[in-house]
Amino acid sequence: MDYVSTTPKLITTEADVTPTVLAAMADTENPRLKEIMTALVEHLHQFILKTRPTEEEFEYALRWIVEIGQRTNEFHNEVVLAADVLGASTLIDLINNDGMQGETMSALLGPFYRGGAPVCGNGDCIARSETPGASLFFSGRVVGIDGAPVAGAVLDVWQASPVGLYENQDETQEDCNLRGKFTSEADGRYHFSSVKPAGYPVPTDGPVGVLLRAQNRESMRPAHVHFIVSAPGHKTLVTQIFSDAPEALAADVVFGAKQQIVGNFVMHTEPHPDYPDASLPFYTCKYDFKLVPGTSTLPVPPISGKKS
Repeated sequence: MDYVSTTPKLITTEADVTPTVLAAMADTENPRLKEIMTALVEHLHQFILKTRPTEEEFEYALRWIVEIGQRTNEFHNEVVLAADVLGASTLIDLINNDGMQGETMSALLGPFYRGGAPVCGNGDCIARSETPGASLFFSGRVVGIDGAPVAGAVLDVWQASPVGLYENQDETQEDCNLRGKFTSEADGRYHFSSVKPAGYPVPTDGPVGVLLRAQNRESMRPAHVHFIVSAPGHKTLVTQIFSDAPEALAADVVFGAKQQIVGNFVMHTEPHPDYPDASLPFYTCKYDFKLVPGTSTLPVPPISGKKS
C-alpha cells in the first residue's frame, strides 16, 4: 500500500503562491471580506507576474507607500491625494453615484474637507479674512428628483482662495476662511457670497508629487467650489461646481470634472440692481442641486486642523 502524505505542500514555484495564499484565507467568515480579499490577491499576484518587478523596485514601492502614510496627519492627507491622482477615487465615485435618476452628479470629497464649518445664515459671506479677489454671489435651490423643494437641507461649502490655497494650507487666512454651512429655506432656496475661486496645483512636496513628476503629468485642478448637500430622507450629495476653461477641466489631475457640474459663472462689469454694493467686476452663479431619496450620511473628514 502506497503511503499518501497529508502534509500540506510547500511553495516551490511561482504557480504555487496564489492558490496557497487563497487556501490560507478560505475560512474567512465575513463573505464580503472574503470576496474582496480573494479578488485583491488574485489581481495583485497577476499584476506582479505580469510586470515582474525587481527586488529593488519592490523595495522602492514599499518605501513610497510608507511615505504616503508618514505624510498623512491632521493637516494633510496624502493617502486621499494618492487615491485621487490614480483615478481610484473617481472610479469609486462613479460606481456608487452614476446620476441615472437625474440627480446632480457627484464629485470627489478631496483631501481638504475639514468638517465643523461655521453655521451661516443665507446671504452671509464665507470670506472671513481679507481675501483679495472678485466677489462671487452663489445661489440656487435644493430640490428632489421630482422638482419639489427640499427645505432644511444643509449645504456645507468650502473652496480655495483666488491664489489657489485652502485656509488650512495658508497661515495668512483666518481659521475656517472660505468655509460655511447654509440651510435651504422653505422653497429650497439658498444663497451666499464669497470670492471667485482659482485653479491650483495639488501638493507635490510628497510621494504623490514624485510620481506626478516621473509621469510628466501636470498637477493642476480646475477652479471649483465644494458642496456637501444633505437632508433627511435624501442621499447625501458630495460634489463640486466647476468654473474654468474646457482645457483646464479636461486636464484635471484627479479626473473629477464632469460636464453636468460645470457652473455658469457670469462676470458682471456694470452695476446690477440685485447686487447694489458689489464692487466691479463681480461674478454670479446659480445652481440647483437635485437630490434622490436615500439615507443621509456624512463623510469622515480627511483632515481636522489648520497649520499654525
